[in-house]
Amino acid sequence: MRLVYLVPSINNEGGVARVLSIKTQQLMERWGYEIHIITQNNGHNARFYAFHPEIHFHDMQLEGSALSFLLSYKKQLHNLLSTIAPDVVVVSDNGLKAFLLPFIISKKWPIVFEAHGSRYVQEQAHISALRLIVEKTIKQLGAKRFTKLVSLSPQSKAEWGLPLAEIIPNPLWFQAFEKASLQNKKVIVVARDSYEKGLDRLLLIWKQIQGPHPDWILEIYGAKSSESQLQTTITNLGLTDSVLLFDAVKNIQEQYLKASICLMTSRTEGFPMVILEAMESGLPVIAYDCPIGPRTLIENEVNGYLIPDGQINLFVEKLSTLMDHSELRYQLGNNAVISVQKYQLEPIMNQWNDLFTKLKRNN
Repeated sequence: MRLVYLVPSINNEGGVARVLSIKTQQLMERWGYEIHIITQNNGHNARFYAFHPEIHFHDMQLEGSALSFLLSYKKQLHNLLSTIAPDVVVVSDNGLKAFLLPFIISKKWPIVFEAHGSRYVQEQAHISALRLIVEKTIKQLGAKRFTKLVSLSPQSKAEWGLPLAEIIPNPLWFQAFEKASLQNKKVIVVARDSYEKGLDRLLLIWKQIQGPHPDWILEIYGAKSSESQLQTTITNLGLTDSVLLFDAVKNIQEQYLKASICLMTSRTEGFPMVILEAMESGLPVIAYDCPIGPRTLIENEVNGYLIPDGQINLFVEKLSTLMDHSELRYQLGNNAVISVQKYQLEPIMNQWNDLFTKLKRNN
C-alpha cells in the first residue's frame, strides 16, 4: 500500500504532527505501508517529533500572490502525485486550500480528508463577514467532494453534516503506568500562543484565581516564544510570580504527572490531544465548551468540568473548587483515566488500515 499524506508542516510540536508520527510508524511496521509525506516551504526540516526513517519526504516551495501560490501548488502537487502514484491520498490540512484539493487533484486517486479542526476554526481575532461567508462556502463545497471525510468524533461528524463520514478518533500515544499524585499546587496548560488557543482568556481567569490561591502556580508549555506578547501580558496583569512559560517539550507526560489540574481555554478545537494525554495521566480537566473538541472527551462533573464558552466566572468557580478539594480532584482524575481507555492505539490503527484497504480495493 502506497500512501501519501498532505500536510503544511510537521516540524512543529502540534497535535497533527504528533499523531502523524505515530500513525505512520504503525502503518509501516504493522502492515508494510510505503509512506510519502508532502509538506510546503521546508515544512519537514528540523522535525520536533521522530518519524520512521524510511518515510519519503517531499517539499513544495510556494510563494507569491494567492493566485500564483495556488497555481504553483496545483502544478507541483500534480507532478509529485504522478511520480509517486499513490493508492490513497490523505489530506491533514485545515487550511482553506485543502478544501480546493478535490477540484485540482486528478480523480484517479481516492482522497481522504482528516478533519483535525472544527469546521468553524478562526485563526485571527478580526475577520470580515464577507471572508467568513466565502470560507464557509468553500468548505461546504469541498468537503462533499472528498472520497471520504474522516471525523475524529461523533460531534465532529455532526458539525460537518455528512452522513457517510467515517469516525476514527486520535489514539493515545503513551500509556501512563504512573498517575499524577494531585498533591502539587500546580496547574498545567499545553498550548501555543495563538488566537484559537485562547491564552488571553486563560490569563484573565488566572488573574481572578491568584488572590484566593496565592500558593498555586500555572505552568504553560509551548507558548514561550520571542515573537509572543504573552510574557508582556503576564507582567502587565501582575502575574509574574505565579505564571511560568516553558518551551514545548517532547516528554510532556512527565509534566502532567507533576500537576494537579489541566486547563484549556481554546476558542476552537478538533480532538484535543492535550485533554486525552492529561486524562490518561490522571488529571481532572476544565475546559471551555468551544466548538467542538472538549465536549468529545469531557463529561461535565464526571471526569472534569465543561464550562459554557466564555463564562469566565463559572470557570473561576470550578477551578477554585478543585483547588480547595483534593478528594474531588481524585474522583474526577480517576474517572478521567477510565474514560480515555477506549482510545487505545491498536484498535484505532486497525480502523485506518481497514479504511485504506477498502479504498484501494474499490478504486
